[in-house]
Amino acid sequence: MKKMNLGKFEKYSLTFGPTPIEALPRLSAHLGGDVELYAKREDCNSGLAFGGNKVRKMEYIIPDAIKSGADTLVTIGGVQSNHTRQVAAIAAKIGMKCRLVQESWVPFNDAVYDRVGNILMSRVMGAEIELVDEGFDIGIRESWEAALEDVKAKGGKPYPIPAGASVHKYGGLGFVGFAEEVRAQEAELGFKFDYVVVCTVTGSTHAGMAVGFAADGRADKVVGIDASATPEQTRAQVLAIAEKTADLVELEGGISDADITLINDYAYPAYGVPSDETNDAIRLAGRMEGMMTDPVYEGKSMQGMIDLVKKGYFPKGSKVLYAHLGGVPAINAYSYLYRNG
Repeated sequence: MKKMNLGKFEKYSLTFGPTPIEALPRLSAHLGGDVELYAKREDCNSGLAFGGNKVRKMEYIIPDAIKSGADTLVTIGGVQSNHTRQVAAIAAKIGMKCRLVQESWVPFNDAVYDRVGNILMSRVMGAEIELVDEGFDIGIRESWEAALEDVKAKGGKPYPIPAGASVHKYGGLGFVGFAEEVRAQEAELGFKFDYVVVCTVTGSTHAGMAVGFAADGRADKVVGIDASATPEQTRAQVLAIAEKTADLVELEGGISDADITLINDYAYPAYGVPSDETNDAIRLAGRMEGMMTDPVYEGKSMQGMIDLVKKGYFPKGSKVLYAHLGGVPAINAYSYLYRNG
C-alpha cells in the first residue's frame, strides 16, 4: 500500500455513512455469468433530496464554505443538473442561501423539461434559479462568475462551487474516501474488486477514485465511461484534478496519465441525450435488478458496462463494481421517451 493522508482534512457529515454494495446476480447471469457484477449505491447515500455523488464530494467542501463566512452557495449546471439539486439541499440543511445558474446544456426538448425532476426540487428547497441559454461546457462559465458578482452586489457573501464541484480545490477528496470505504468493505466481503466502472463528465468523481485506488495499485482499473461527448477535455480535466488531489493527500508516487482509463464509446449522440442503446441499458437494469438509472449519466455508464461485459473486456471470473452515482430524478424530464416504459 502506498501512503496517503486523507484524514488531515475536515469533513462535514452529510451522508448516512458507508454506502451499501449489492450483488447484481440476475444481470450478471443475463450477460453470460462469466463476470460478477455488483453496485455501490451512492444514489442511496443521504436523505438530502435523494442524495448522490455530489453529497459525498461536498462533505469536504462545506467546512471551507463555513470557515469563509459565506451566506450563499453559488453553483452551476444544466437544467436537469443533479449537482445543483444536491447543493440546494445542502444549503437548506446548513442554513445558507443558494443561487443556481442552470444552462441549456442538453439539446433535448420535452414539454416539462425545465419544470420537473431536479430543478423542481431545487425550487421547492428555496434556491434562487437563473436559467441561461448557453451550451454545454465542463469548464468555468461566465454566467456563474456573473452570479457570484451579483450576490456580492446585493450584499451577500457568496461561496463559489464550480460545475459538479469538480475543479474546486477539494473536489476530488470525497472519492478518495470512496476508495478507502471500498477497501474496508472488501475486507468484510472477503474478496477484492478487479474493476470499478464509473460515469465521467466533470471529472472529480473519477479523479478521486483514481487517487484513492492508486494506493493499492488499482488506479487504472477504475474504468471511466465518458458521458460528456467531449472526451479530450474531460480526460485532461480528470488528470488535472487527480494530480492536484494526489498532492493534497500526499499520495506516495503521485498519479500519472497511465492511471486514467476513459472509454469514449457511449456518450453519443450528445451530452444528456440517450441513444437507443442507453435506453435499452436503462430498461435492462430496471427489469433485471429493479435498479433505476438515468438517461444522462448512469444509463450511459450502465450501457458501457453491459457492452464491455459482452465484448470480453473484463476477463472471465472478474468482479466488477458499478458505482451508481445517482441521477434518477432527471428521468422525469424525459417523460415522453419512457411513456410506455
